[in-house]
Amino acid sequence: MPFIVVLLVAVLTADVLLLAEVEKGALPVAGRGDQPVTRQTLMADQRQQQPAGTVQQPAGAVQQPGATLQPVAPLGQLHKPNLFVLTTRPFTNELLQKVAKLRGVRALELADAASITLDGKRVQTLAVNPSTFRAFTPKVTASSDALWHNVAAGDVAVSFVLGNDGGLSLHRQVNGPAGPLRIGAYATTGFGAVDALVSRDVGRRLGLPHDNALIISAPKTDSAKLRGLILKNLPKGTQVATINPVLPPAQKATQNWPSGSFMTAEQITTALKAAASKLGRPYVWGAEGPDTFDCSGLVQWAYAQAGVRMPRVTHQQWVTGPQVDLAHAQPGDLIFWRLDPTNPDYISHVAIYWGNGKMIQAPRTGDVVKISSVYTRNLAGVVRVSPIAAARVR
Repeated sequence: MPFIVVLLVAVLTADVLLLAEVEKGALPVAGRGDQPVTRQTLMADQRQQQPAGTVQQPAGAVQQPGATLQPVAPLGQLHKPNLFVLTTRPFTNELLQKVAKLRGVRALELADAASITLDGKRVQTLAVNPSTFRAFTPKVTASSDALWHNVAAGDVAVSFVLGNDGGLSLHRQVNGPAGPLRIGAYATTGFGAVDALVSRDVGRRLGLPHDNALIISAPKTDSAKLRGLILKNLPKGTQVATINPVLPPAQKATQNWPSGSFMTAEQITTALKAAASKLGRPYVWGAEGPDTFDCSGLVQWAYAQAGVRMPRVTHQQWVTGPQVDLAHAQPGDLIFWRLDPTNPDYISHVAIYWGNGKMIQAPRTGDVVKISSVYTRNLAGVVRVSPIAAARVR
């Protein structure tokens, strides 16, 4: 078998973090979708121009007694997030100082994190300071003044995949834990399965825990080593996920994949038959089967029937084996797309290659599991699944 060059990263992503739930219910993981949108539709709706330093209250929103709307500061220097930390108790100044003094740490950002119900869906949510948190998001998201003004004014901003595939369209009023919330923007954080943002004032009203999340930028430090140091310095029960991991040089080298690394013909056939047995079943954002699926949920379920332990979400499944050319794709390979205009580097949709230019996929809300022709717009690449590599991804 020819050698295949691949950058294989065992990524610990935010969906493995067990966020506290504001209401009872299971924690779903975000599904992926495949409908591109234009840059003009991806961000907050532009409201009428306001005098400098003011923020308009969202239509239909009720300002809480005593609440003060703060102006949003202009975007300053961007900080690429590398680690996302979740604690069982609020961060104290002492704990923050411990983290800040670790070698390589460049910037920190506190947030409130929990799983809440929006429109009947369990959504992992961050409550943030719009003026400072924006600098830790992808450039397209960070640069939208309208988006952050809307969040400061009381709107909820949801990820592109939740909005586009989960049916939470812009301008909608949706039911939240403490009454209606307006979908004011699409804002992809880049933090794995975090799919909604609100201001910290709104977070308090929703009952989110205080100061239990920390975003760390350490762009020149081995993320795995820094993660270990953080776990040693913070209380028991702390969880740390790597995002945009900084890797040591050895992990960026060419990797050779012997033939035994990949799925057997029997496993491939079993996975394909399993996926095909679900043709016509509806797409549901966050669903993992056996009766409804999102795109990565279908992949995980079908491969599990073949004894292959697949991670849950698309950007994890992206690193379950080496990349191959589309021209050399074989049945059972996974095809990935980057379709999120708020975070152009994010892997947002996956399908299973069926053969002869066809794929089986769970496309989006309102659609069903089906066999379609492969399309190449915004194609990220094709991955040949290695059960060994897949089992290592967390």
